[in-house]
Amino acid sequence: MSSALTDLFRYPIVQAPMAGGASCPKLAAAVSDAGGLGFLAAGYKTSEAMYQEIKQLRGLTDRPFGVNLFMPQPLTADPAAVEVYKEQLAGEASWYETPLGDPDSGGDDAYEVKLAILLDDPVPVVSFTFGCPSRAVFDAFAKAGTRTVVTVTSPAEAQAAQWAGADAVCVQGIEAGGHQGTHRDDPQADCTGAGLGLLSLLTTVRETVQIPVIAAGGLMRGAQIAAVLAAGATAAQLGTAFLVCSESGAHALHKRAMTDPLFGRTELTRAFSGRPARGLVNRFMREHGPYAPAAYPQVHHLTSGLRKAAAKAGDPQGMALWAGQGHRLAREMPAARLVEVLAAELDQAVATVAQPRGGVVS
Repeated sequence: MSSALTDLFRYPIVQAPMAGGASCPKLAAAVSDAGGLGFLAAGYKTSEAMYQEIKQLRGLTDRPFGVNLFMPQPLTADPAAVEVYKEQLAGEASWYETPLGDPDSGGDDAYEVKLAILLDDPVPVVSFTFGCPSRAVFDAFAKAGTRTVVTVTSPAEAQAAQWAGADAVCVQGIEAGGHQGTHRDDPQADCTGAGLGLLSLLTTVRETVQIPVIAAGGLMRGAQIAAVLAAGATAAQLGTAFLVCSESGAHALHKRAMTDPLFGRTELTRAFSGRPARGLVNRFMREHGPYAPAAYPQVHHLTSGLRKAAAKAGDPQGMALWAGQGHRLAREMPAARLVEVLAAELDQAVATVAQPRGGVVS
């Protein structure tokens, strides 16, 4: 395994950066202290909020951690389609007694300011979602001593990240909860069912690039971690598994929904953000998913207030309940304990595979 990342953690377990509050300093610190790699999610936060969370995390642990950034998005959405969707959501605004957000609130997520902060006061790892930075950005982080990771969903994206100078890629299978980290949002993919399962994608990427690969998508058990390591990954990234931990900043309703029989399956939807994201199927997704335009972050801005109002009202049917396909396997326990359990399961899986099965070995 390449030392580009593995010298940062004892166990090959990465806690996924989950934007929206789940990946808070307490969770990241607990994972890093337990021997994994904890992550903060800077997406949807102001640059000042990101800085304060980093400061808080440093006060909780002296172990390595990462920070994830959203790449700026081109504002290519059809304004007419956004307006139609806005009209469709008027009933939701009335029901939750909250106004819809401004779809034109911007698409850069304060990216340049966040970059400046992370280069001025470096952290051990920075990862990128929804695109790939320029070589100049990677060179600057390398000079600062920061390792870099790019989320990819195809061999072509992985190759582009390698060419640009990333230290590693995080290969995200279609099973993953939350947003698909595609570098280009192609509405045609919704119709064709594009997107590869993790093991197929991981194998293809491993044969395409030479940099370390982190595997992500539906991973909930140590045996699954063993499987992706056997397939060539350097480490496994888990999000949904950590979302229900006591240190997670996810809403209590979101945590309970993971194993609630009322929410039996997940789907990819544009209903909440305008970009494909996997979540538990609820009323909002069923009613609005088929009509949501490919318009990120405009739709995200439109629905942000609705989602907060639904959570405040105790209504999970109006919330974005992001979850991976393995959500029913979620185990509610402290994050450090989960890291220990996953590591033990990983060791057991490796030992089981190593045992001779029947016959005489000569």
